[in-house]
Order: sequence, then C-alpha cells, then structure tokens
Amino acid sequence: MSEAMPSPDTEPRAGRGAPPGPGREERAHRILDAAAELILRWGYDKTTIDDIARAAGVAKGTIYLHWKSREALFAALLRRDRVAMLEQVRAGLAADADGATPRSLFRHLALAVMTRPLMKASLLSDAEVLGKLIRNKPTVQTTAAMRSLSEVYLGALREHGAVRTDLSAVEQVNVITGTMYGFFMITPRMPEDHRLSGEHLAELLADTLHRALDAGRPLTPDQTAEATGAALAFLDEALRVARERLGLSLTTTDLGEDYRQ
Repeated sequence: MSEAMPSPDTEPRAGRGAPPGPGREERAHRILDAAAELILRWGYDKTTIDDIARAAGVAKGTIYLHWKSREALFAALLRRDRVAMLEQVRAGLAADADGATPRSLFRHLALAVMTRPLMKASLLSDAEVLGKLIRNKPTVQTTAAMRSLSEVYLGALREHGAVRTDLSAVEQVNVITGTMYGFFMITPRMPEDHRLSGEHLAELLADTLHRALDAGRPLTPDQTAEATGAALAFLDEALRVARERLGLSLTTTDLGEDYRQ
C-alpha cells in the first residue's frame, strides 16, 4: 500500500459508465476480487483506488468507468457478498434433510456469516475492516430486513403455531438479533482453549434460538412444511432484493448516497 497516494475521496471521478459487453461484468468482478482481498488485509480506510487498480491489473481510470466513487465500488463488493451468502443459505436449506425449520435456518445462516469475513464485518459494524463506509451506513435497509423477518417469516410461523406466541414478533426479532450478535461478537474474545469450531458454534446458536422460539411441542408434518415454505419465501425475497441491488451496482456508476448493502 502506498503512503503517498492521494485520498480516494478527493480523486477525480469519471462520470461515464463502462461500455456494455461480455467482458464488462467479468472485469468488474476481477476488480471486486482485488478489492475484497485488500479490504480484508488493510481495511477500507487504508485501501485506495490506486491499490485496487494495481492488484486487479487495470488502469485507475478503468475503475471509474464502473464506479464513480470508492464508496460505490465497496457497496458493490458488499452487495455481491450478500448475494453469495444468501445463495449459500438457500442452497443449504433446500438440501437439509430436516427441512427448513427455524433451527435449520439459523444454523445455515450462522455458518454462512462465519465463512464470509465481509458479511461478518458488516453485521457487526466492524470499523477496523469497513471504516468510514460502515460509520456512514444508513439504517434504511437494516430496518427493512427487520420488518421482513418480523412480518414475513415470523408472521407465517406464528400463524401456523410453529413458534411460541406468548412473545410478540417484535420481541422475537430482538431475541434473534441479540443472540446472533452476541455469538458473533464474543467468539474472538474467548480464550484459545474455549474457542469452538464454526460448525459447533452454528449448532449452539441454532439450538439456543430453537429453545427461545420453540412452541413447546414437536412440529407436525404440516407445520414443518409451513415453516419450510416460510423460510424459503423469506430467503427468496431477500435474494430478489439483493440481486437487484447488485445489478444496480454493476450497471450504474453513480449511486450517490445509496451505498447500503
């Protein structure tokens, strides 16, 4: 990393998009691959457009044909990782012999986050990795995700008696998010001899949330089918939105203030 590089936030910005063609998307992903490696090594605040251009083997101006600002480039990177994470969870659930029960959903979600450092950094608002990008992150999409979890997924489970109903859906969202944040945040702080594998932690997290949400009786086959349908519908909608936002990042150079994942 060069210490003498000008601040990327004050570098000249090109306004034209990269010409369409079969190589455009491949080049965009090559640039994003380089950006992913650098941000995990140095963090967002210390990674410049010049660094990314050198690592990707392209001219600096080429990057600005794809994204008008550094924020827009890293927004594309986070959006791409979000799509990959959701696809991983969706595929895991579809192949799960137990069906897409709440326990299975949270196990696959935990595993996906643990294997994706950028998504984990985003979830935990890790300023060391994401720096100013995460400090300036709007809350609009986080709010939308919470509403979807509450109204779409938990709403369907509650309607069919697949989870307890003595707690409100809002209370259950707080239990889910608080438990997940706690598991992810505490792991790096544990003594070496108390650290568990990612798979073991995912199982513990899923079991903890199962106990917190469980209706107190085994799910019937119909309830299992309803829970599976609700989980897949929840993920399909999340994937639709994530892919739409990624597509915007890959085809539009100027996202303005819109750099939410």
